[in-house]
Amino acid sequence: MSAIVSTNVANAMTKLVAADALPALLGNLVVGNLVTRDFEPVVANHGDIVLLAGHKKQIVLNTHAEATFQIPDVTKVLAVPDLLRLYMEPTVIAIAEKIETDLLGLYAQFSANPVVGTAGTAITEAAVDQAETVLFNAKVPASSQKYLVVDGSTYSQLRQIPRFSEYGSAGEAGVHAMIDGNVGKLKDFFVFRSQFVSKTGSGPVTTNNVGFAKDAIGLAMRRLPQPLPGTGAVAEYAELGNFGMRVVMSYQPNTLAQQFTVDVLYGVGVLRQERGLQVRT
Repeated sequence: MSAIVSTNVANAMTKLVAADALPALLGNLVVGNLVTRDFEPVVANHGDIVLLAGHKKQIVLNTHAEATFQIPDVTKVLAVPDLLRLYMEPTVIAIAEKIETDLLGLYAQFSANPVVGTAGTAITEAAVDQAETVLFNAKVPASSQKYLVVDGSTYSQLRQIPRFSEYGSAGEAGVHAMIDGNVGKLKDFFVFRSQFVSKTGSGPVTTNNVGFAKDAIGLAMRRLPQPLPGTGAVAEYAELGNFGMRVVMSYQPNTLAQQFTVDVLYGVGVLRQERGLQVRT
């Protein structure tokens, strides 16, 4: 294609990427979809401080996560939009992984409640029961949904607890565990698995699973600035469900391709220590 694309094509392509990138990003989040999200469509800069409404908690916007991909022929993608997924998906997944890792890395800040479970030991029904009891005693409202996010091995251990993997003792939940592989809800926890649960130490390795209510963790996001005038870059914002990202399109003469940078500005933090706890395995 020509080294210069028309303004109409550039704007159309940027809008297309923005429209597809955000739903794809949300679809690759686990913890990011469970926590309290705070987003306002106002421009902010790295290091700015956000005060979450209703929580009186400050979160620093200290993370600028970005990933870049190139498209040699944008007009072909405009003609066949499904091609965009091939270029964009790895980029979106990389940003989702960064957000998930940062959120699950907050486990150590849940110091108000005792740690449940033992490092290097399989999770038990008793441990899950204890975790729920700890949050109940910490006065987490009965109306608050509670989540337990564990790594793959711990999730597998939960599926093999006999009382929760057989129809005779668990009913429909047992069917889902045996056939679909989904634990679903257990001891009032909605159970999810993530590949980014933090692991520390060696011999034995400590898996730092996390149990929490929605308002225990905050994810704050704001808009990034528009590109400087005269640079030739075109930007578009994509915003949905208290989540926002920026897509910037620019020309790369070295590769004769259009470059797309998908980026987000965010910060994470513990809002209420008493509403989360570590569940070690």
